Amino acid sequence: MRFIPTTLKDAVLIEAEPREDHRGWFERTFCMEEMAGAGLKTGFVQHNSSYNHAAGTLRGMHYQRAPHSEVKVITCTRGRIQDVIIDLRPDSPTYLKWEGFDLKAGDHRQLYIPEGFAHGYLTLEDATAVSYLVSAAYTPGAEGGVRWDDPAFGIDWAAEVSVISEKDAAWPDFQPA
Repeated sequence: MRFIPTTLKDAVLIEAEPREDHRGWFERTFCMEEMAGAGLKTGFVQHNSSYNHAAGTLRGMHYQRAPHSEVKVITCTRGRIQDVIIDLRPDSPTYLKWEGFDLKAGDHRQLYIPEGFAHGYLTLEDATAVSYLVSAAYTPGAEGGVRWDDPAFGIDWAAEVSVISEKDAAWPDFQPA
C-alpha cells in the first residue's frame, strides 16, 4: 500500500498495489500493520455501503461530533464519485479548507478521512456504489453537517447536483466555533 498525503492535514489517499496475472488482479485494501505504520487509525467498527441510482446524487456533508467522531476510509466500488472533505478542526493549519478527489471503481484508491472532517460525495455516473470503513458506531445525537453549497467553503463540484435529501439541502450556514 502507498500512502499519499493530501493538501489537508492528516487526510491520506491510499493506493493499493494490485498484483496481476492471467486471471486478473488481487490487492490488499486494508492492512492494520501498514496503516498503523503510516500513523493511521486502524480500529473500524462498521463497514457501510451505499448505492446511488443517478449521476448528480449528492450525499453529505456529514460528520459526527466528539466524543463520537469518526475516521472513515472511502472506496468507490462501482461507477465514479467526486469525494469531498472539509477540515473542521479549529486547531488544524488547514481549518475550513476543502479538497476533492476523483474516485472510481477499479482505480485501486481509497480516501482516509480523519476525525473532525465533514465528508460527502457527488456521483458522476449512474449506478454508483461506495463502501465505507468507519471507526465509531453511528450516534444520531452526535450527527452534524454543513451544506454542500455553503459559501463559507466555496466547494467546486464537478457536476450539477440533481438529487439530494431534504436533510442535506437544509443544513444551516456554517458558524465557526
